[in-house]
Amino acid sequence: MTRAKKERPSRFASAQQYILAGLLTIVPLWVTWLVFSFLFGLLSKYGTPVANAVGRYVSPGSPFTFLLHPWFRSAIAILWILTVLYVLGWAATRAIGARLLGYVDAITSRIPFVQTIYGAAKKLVGALQTKPDDVQRVVLLEFPSPGLRAVGFVTRTFKDAVTGQPLAAVYVPTTPNPTSGYLEIVPLDKVVSTDWSMDDALAFIMSGGAVAPGTLSLTARDHPLAPGVGGRGHAGKDELTPANRQASGQPKE
Repeated sequence: MTRAKKERPSRFASAQQYILAGLLTIVPLWVTWLVFSFLFGLLSKYGTPVANAVGRYVSPGSPFTFLLHPWFRSAIAILWILTVLYVLGWAATRAIGARLLGYVDAITSRIPFVQTIYGAAKKLVGALQTKPDDVQRVVLLEFPSPGLRAVGFVTRTFKDAVTGQPLAAVYVPTTPNPTSGYLEIVPLDKVVSTDWSMDDALAFIMSGGAVAPGTLSLTARDHPLAPGVGGRGHAGKDELTPANRQASGQPKE
């Protein structure tokens, strides 16, 4: 009787362990499915007009009626969008594409409300397009309260107009969806530079901290992002590099 009572808690504990192990196994697959499901739906939505146009040329007795199946229509829509993105990417790396983008920048800069949105989005994309070895953009800062640390991405550095104190604009993404977050303006001496790459930081955020490099320093050092500081620092408000000249739409020297 005593032995039976001892076995029941043991079996219950084993069942809990197996359920937890199963949950931990399925969570990465579930998150991956959510991401791809979102992207699949987004691409399908914007490519639907092309899929509908193809479907109009398929008669009921045609051997190509399989193209009317929802899955094939979604595949056609996604293929069309990917083709358009490929062509745009190819053209943007050529002289004629760069010239066309220059015309687009010139046109949008004359439209008041569009200029604000387009310019901000372009500068943000340009700021986040860093080289693989440019790891200082991934930082830690005290957020949301003193004593706690959050991973953030430095989008730019500048100075206080009155005191001259170096400041940093830091985007703090949320977990597990890094596309939403908070924008903080912090003194540069309160920001801790890390040796993480962008991939390391995104994996850490999307996994809820389960995937991370083996070491992390919480101690502030001489900051390589400070405006005007030597080394691999980034340009502040009064300094423009060729990279951020292009991102801001200014011509190269």
